[in-house]
Amino acid sequence: MDFTQLRAFVMVAREGNLTRAAERLHLTQPAVSLQLKALQENLSLQLFSRSAGGMVLTNDGAKLLPYAERVLAATAEFRQAFASLHSTISGELAIGTILDPEFTRLGLFLKRLMETYPQLSTKLRQGMSGSVLQQVRQGDLDVGFYLGQVPQDAKNPLHSISLTPFTYRVVAPSGWQSRVHGKSWEQLAQLPWIWTPPESAHHRLLTPIFAACGQQPRQVALVDQEPSMLDLVKSGVGLSLIRDSIAIREAHAHGLVIADAVSVNSELSFVCSAKRQHEAMIAASFTLIGQCWQLES
Repeated sequence: MDFTQLRAFVMVAREGNLTRAAERLHLTQPAVSLQLKALQENLSLQLFSRSAGGMVLTNDGAKLLPYAERVLAATAEFRQAFASLHSTISGELAIGTILDPEFTRLGLFLKRLMETYPQLSTKLRQGMSGSVLQQVRQGDLDVGFYLGQVPQDAKNPLHSISLTPFTYRVVAPSGWQSRVHGKSWEQLAQLPWIWTPPESAHHRLLTPIFAACGQQPRQVALVDQEPSMLDLVKSGVGLSLIRDSIAIREAHAHGLVIADAVSVNSELSFVCSAKRQHEAMIAASFTLIGQCWQLES
């Protein structure tokens, strides 16, 4: 199908007038008329009817218009994407980081960015994943890491790629074997918990779990950083969610106890605003972070 015919169809539908549509397309009115005629012949459909006010979509034309608009929008996005691959990428990329750099493979990612695009600089902002997501939506960050299923907002949708799944385990202080082994979420809720702010992945994961079993956990401390949470567990303060790899390491090194009857699955993602995903700098960062995880997997 000829895209020029689709463009003529969409522009006439929007303007409702051949003369105005021709001006917008930088064509003559006869040229636009011929494109419409050819499209209608190819489809064997009447797309417009003439009225005193101009060109009016028929029922068939109105049904096809949204599809034509989507085809043209996708074509424009494709052109923007391949054009970005041929351009020199420069500027400053603001990245929202979370957790420890080793887990997110931040060092490898930045190294490849600098090697591939030497004119690109980066600005890092560390925080909880909920805060990172909010700043990406607001435009304060270009891209960022996020823990858990990426929530969508119809007014400000996000583009994301999943980097890796992982598991959280409930970790207790040394000597708490009898208090946590074989215990359900409902039973664990009765023990003291090191809690986190709403912006954290721990809060988003645990809140619905305890709500489902009708329990409100005993919150004895509010902490916003994983190293502090782990230190409080080691000090005997209470329970916390810890990533599986760290939980196993700390169990061997410091005798921390892992609750064996419960766990929480999650994932690490890389996100940006859907409206900006084809910007050269952002598209390049998505390509490279994906490569970093493929290389190390």
